[in-house]
Amino acid sequence: MCGICGVLYRDPERRVEPALLERLNATLIHRGPDSAGFLVQGALGMAMRRLAIIDVSGGQQPVFNEDGTIALVFNGEIYNFQGLRETLRACGHHFASDSDTEVIVHAYEEWGDAMLLRLKGMFALALWDGRRRRLLLARDRMGEKPLYWHDSDHGLVWGSEAKAVLAAPWVERQIEPLALHHYLSLQYTPDPLTIYAGIMQLPAAHKLVVEAGAPPRIERWWQLQFEPKEQLSDAEAIEQARTLLTAAVERQLISEVPLGAFLSGGIDSSIIVALMAERTREPVRTFSIGFVERHFSEVGYARQLAERYGTQHYEFIFRPEDLVRVIEGVAAAADEPFADPAALPLYELARQTRQHVTVALSGDGGDETLAGYRRYLLDEWLRPYAALPNWITQQAIPGMAAMIPEPSWLPEDRNPITGLKRLGHFASVTHKASLVRWGSYFTHAEKLALYHERWREEPGAHDSATWLAAAYDAAQARSQLDRTLAADHATYLAGDLLPKTDRMTMAHSIEARAPFLDVDWVTWTAQLPRRYKIRGGTTKWLLKAAFGATLPPAIVARGKQGFGVPISHWLRNDLRTWARERLLGNPALDEWFQPAAVQTLFEDHCARRANHGKKLWALLMFGLWAEQRMKGGVHA
Repeated sequence: MCGICGVLYRDPERRVEPALLERLNATLIHRGPDSAGFLVQGALGMAMRRLAIIDVSGGQQPVFNEDGTIALVFNGEIYNFQGLRETLRACGHHFASDSDTEVIVHAYEEWGDAMLLRLKGMFALALWDGRRRRLLLARDRMGEKPLYWHDSDHGLVWGSEAKAVLAAPWVERQIEPLALHHYLSLQYTPDPLTIYAGIMQLPAAHKLVVEAGAPPRIERWWQLQFEPKEQLSDAEAIEQARTLLTAAVERQLISEVPLGAFLSGGIDSSIIVALMAERTREPVRTFSIGFVERHFSEVGYARQLAERYGTQHYEFIFRPEDLVRVIEGVAAAADEPFADPAALPLYELARQTRQHVTVALSGDGGDETLAGYRRYLLDEWLRPYAALPNWITQQAIPGMAAMIPEPSWLPEDRNPITGLKRLGHFASVTHKASLVRWGSYFTHAEKLALYHERWREEPGAHDSATWLAAAYDAAQARSQLDRTLAADHATYLAGDLLPKTDRMTMAHSIEARAPFLDVDWVTWTAQLPRRYKIRGGTTKWLLKAAFGATLPPAIVARGKQGFGVPISHWLRNDLRTWARERLLGNPALDEWFQPAAVQTLFEDHCARRANHGKKLWALLMFGLWAEQRMKGGVHA
């Protein structure tokens, strides 16, 4: 696991300055505190920071082929590297180390860019083919590992995080209005945009190629296919699910450093821990975090699983006195405005976990592969409601719902009043944008009303629902459920959940792995018929049928629950003064948003006239990010 960065000047006679490369690389030390590596070949410079996991003593980077004409820096893990190494040895390749990184270099020699299709793992890589003067940047299928880039007259600069790109002195710090517009609805900036004008994210399963001095060329190298459908009996599907997920966990247990698991108490992480416990001689080390606010804390469920499998269990409590420290840490780690509140406990969990292990498996991806979110059911059940006249769906029902107070002690995903109040929004948004229907912070109209008049034309008609609908339309699928799953893979998973896990864990130099994102599991579950994902009113039917007997009954019975975070409560209580100081009179917010409108949101929320917790949180995290990152204008 590493952080990577580099520069390719447009002028082939210009030599990359080692000091510049060191400057970029220094921004990524948290991603790889164990060692650093550098390569300068004329106009090309590459660097990396290493967190040693596999071949600790011999896996230094950059890695080269036998004659030194191909060089690679790499962030991630290739779980099938041992099998690939044997195949490549049979083809005549010679290896100088036991690392998974070197496998990529020889695979490129043998198969060219097609080698990407043979890699099973998470990765972001930069490969320099010196003979062809060709640079290849690429990201893994699901987007577990990040890659940012910027192209200008100077040339191309890239890095694992935006802060590495910003370290180049010619890269300006200017806000991209469209990215901010989408952030307010989605809680993250969707690729290929970033909050920084001119800095882009390379999307998951895409590659960027520069050769012969030509401009960067971006291509998709893989896409999830939901057809043709598997024809299986229930018994066959259950058996194959057990086989594939077990194999995925076994592959991800390879490590030369201490390894454990994040255990939330939900079904996904519980299954991962159960499979780990069955395949390791020593007790699995498990890590959970809860809240003082008991309605939001799930550590009791995690404790049941830990006791069942005799894990070495560590339990932490997120306390109000930790809030400001953690919020500021999250804003710094995220590198962009990021308003998913679940980043807070994950940041603190990763900090505590790093005192015991370097690698932690997680349950990320379980909901997107086997349809775990309740909105997949609601989108189907409420289809007749969306067809009713607008005066019912947009006026009568929302008007009545607005008069019902929301209980502040319940997480929003378990609060029926919150769901009822979203019905008007549900009916006004296309079915192609399920996430915006049920999870958006601001509606399109609310955003336009919040902006200063001079900014309203910038995003214009760019509705975030339309943005997500494009991913729905691009899906290699037929049914509404499969297209929604495909869109969630490309947007919510790749844009929110995986960046959250990557940034919060790597901020503390810990590697997170996700067996549910194993390529064999993902491609197989995509082609399962609907009845194995949703059956009756049960989501993730196959997962529960295959593994339910291995878990405590309370965990199987509890259903899907997100990692609720008491943001609305905190903003009215523990964070009230601190938040007021950063929301009202903040120059970064006042530049974009009408101060009176922000003040009204805050006062109505604190007076319990409305629950604007998520809206205020998005504004607060944007303002805090701007304080940290935008002060200098241009990074000198």
